[in-house]
Amino acid sequence: MGQLIKLEKINKIYTTGKVDVHVLKDITFEICHNEYISIVGASGSGKTTLMNIIGCLDKPSSGKYYFESKEISKLSDKELSKIRAEKIGFVFQSFNLLHNYNVMENVLMPTIYNKKVKKKEVLKRAEELIELVGLSERIKHRPNELSGGQQQRVAIARALINNPELVLADEPTGNLDSKNSKEILQLFKKLHKNGGTLIVVTHENFIADQTDRKIVLQDGEISGD
Repeated sequence: MGQLIKLEKINKIYTTGKVDVHVLKDITFEICHNEYISIVGASGSGKTTLMNIIGCLDKPSSGKYYFESKEISKLSDKELSKIRAEKIGFVFQSFNLLHNYNVMENVLMPTIYNKKVKKKEVLKRAEELIELVGLSERIKHRPNELSGGQQQRVAIARALINNPELVLADEPTGNLDSKNSKEILQLFKKLHKNGGTLIVVTHENFIADQTDRKIVLQDGEISGD
C-alpha cells in the first residue's frame, strides 16, 4: 500500500490587485496507493485549487508536495508534463471530449503525449477499457451521438488509457442525472477494486459517502479527515 502522495503545509495565495486571497491554508495529509478518497466541501472551499496542485496543474505558494517521493516544486515544466501524461488520469465535470473524434479516438487521445506506449498494445487496451465502461457497441460513435452518462464513461476510459497511478475526478457526476451518477460511482468502485487510486472532488455528500475516506475542506482548511 506504499505512499503515493504527501502534502506538507500547502498554502496557495492569489494576489488580485493589492488584495491577497488565501485559498489553501496549511494543508497536510498523505495518500497511499489503492485508496479511494473524496475531497468534499462547499463551493469556494478550495477543492479545485487543491485538485490542481495534486494533479500537477498548479504549484503551491508555499509548502511541499511529494508525488511518488519526488518533490514537485523542484521539477521542470517538462518533468511535470511527463507526470501528468504518464501518471495521472483526469476526469472532468464537462467531459472535455473532442467532438470530431469517435469514442475510440477520444480514448486514445492521451497516448499521443506518452512516449512509452506501443501502438498495438494501446489499441488493445483501449478496446478493453471501452468494454469495461460498457460502450463496445458505441466505439465508432461521436460524442453528440451519446448520452451524458455515456460521454462521462468515455472520459473515464480516456483517463485510464495510460494506466495511471492516480485518477483525479473533478465533480464527475455534476452534469448527470441520478441514474447515470450511480452508474459512474459503480464504475469507480470497480476501478478501485482493480487496484486503482482515486480522488473524487465533490460538493455532494452522497458521492463522498461512497468513498473509503473523506477529506473535508472548509474555507481553505481541512476540517475533517
